[in-house]
Amino acid sequence: MPGESACAGGHAQAAAPSSYELLSKLRGARADAPAAARAPVPFKEINHAHLHISGFDPRAAGGRQTLKMELRGMPAACAPHISMQLQSDLIPHGAARQEFVRATRGDWRPVFVEFSSRGKEHGQYQIQVEVLSQAEGKAAQKWVCTFVILVPRRDATLTEIHQIFLSTHKNVRVMADDASIARVSASAGAGFDLDVAARNAGIAHVDLTAPQGKIDMGFTTIAWDEELMEIDVPGASRAHPHPSRAACLVNAAPEAGAQRQIRLFALDECALGRFELVDPEADILLSHFGADGQDNNGLTRRLSGRHALIRRGNNGFEIEDVSRYGLLLDGVWPGKHKPTPLRLGMRIELSASIKGIVVLGVSAILPHGVILHRLDQGARAECFYLLAPDRHPGYPLPAFAAAPNAAALPLLFHHDGGFWHLDQLTGKETALSPAAPLDKLSRIAKHNRFAAEPYPESWIIHTGMGEPHSTVAPAALSTA
Repeated sequence: MPGESACAGGHAQAAAPSSYELLSKLRGARADAPAAARAPVPFKEINHAHLHISGFDPRAAGGRQTLKMELRGMPAACAPHISMQLQSDLIPHGAARQEFVRATRGDWRPVFVEFSSRGKEHGQYQIQVEVLSQAEGKAAQKWVCTFVILVPRRDATLTEIHQIFLSTHKNVRVMADDASIARVSASAGAGFDLDVAARNAGIAHVDLTAPQGKIDMGFTTIAWDEELMEIDVPGASRAHPHPSRAACLVNAAPEAGAQRQIRLFALDECALGRFELVDPEADILLSHFGADGQDNNGLTRRLSGRHALIRRGNNGFEIEDVSRYGLLLDGVWPGKHKPTPLRLGMRIELSASIKGIVVLGVSAILPHGVILHRLDQGARAECFYLLAPDRHPGYPLPAFAAAPNAAALPLLFHHDGGFWHLDQLTGKETALSPAAPLDKLSRIAKHNRFAAEPYPESWIIHTGMGEPHSTVAPAALSTA
């Protein structure tokens, strides 16, 4: 029996320890345990690839927004520079490109994405993100995600905005009403979206224990995490069969309203200037068209060799006057060396001193380029694609504004060193080359051929000399 000194067989029994002795022994074992054994569990970051997005302030409806984007949980074998491409109707011109740089301590320097909701319809807008890592000697890695940004009504209250946001992002919702008490206790090792409300003398208590690490608390802005999904990418970049930075589509039998030459350029900065057969200074060579057709002399000589520059700036594609004769934008001289953003329908007149020499119109503003049509007597002769080099517009293509004459043209882009055709219905991409079956491509008329030169109808001579009018031996001449 318990408490007896001997069993029924007469064998001696050890005395059972009292409850006081058991408690004393347990306390002594705790005191002798090493400090490391009692150390709290360290805070663990989320170890999968994700974007931490913060700084979104929905109260700035109709104004400018800046999102802070932090790259977290990336594999250690990533390249030290990771590019990020964003596409959305909120972003100017539909797309933006950023670059993450790895710091010496191993994390990634955050980037900031700016946009404005001015003039935008209230509602939800998608932002598509593509993160690409291309380390030397290793296979490329790509991650994608899509998140939604709310553009609220101008009269929406902050409470309504937070309720709408949390209705799609929350994990936990706690309400305390009519003098009730609600308690939420959780470990801070994972991410939580909490919707906590206390009304009518209710009390809501939130306890996020965090032994180590830090807790980000935001009251006026909203922050959240977006998981990045890794997708397969080709092991090697596709090779273009006919790489070039300038080319032309030549229509042997243009129909009504079509141009004989569609000239293609993929340059960081494209120069417009006077047509010259020998050592031209410009990329787009312009001539005056009169009643008798093209005239490379006469009024054409009143254009500068480098009359204007078109490049992609912070506010989209812009034009800059660098000439001695000036240019007019919608009838107004913008001033020399003052870049001006291009807009749909803008009228560009070269020059300002004599009207009617060359008149161009902006017929389309693409996410990756701009299309110019002639508005003078050379309208049937040529039009121009000015594309960002090595930039894929994405599919489906973001919405863009275009005049009817540009909307009927094929969708072209420059990538992997050459020009490509993109079918807007199927997304099929076809490399443009002299051997490409152009008659089977959408929006390309019959009797078209691809030329690897922007001016195949002219024998442009490039001597390679620094002075445009240097005298050289005939053997030193080369054609392009």
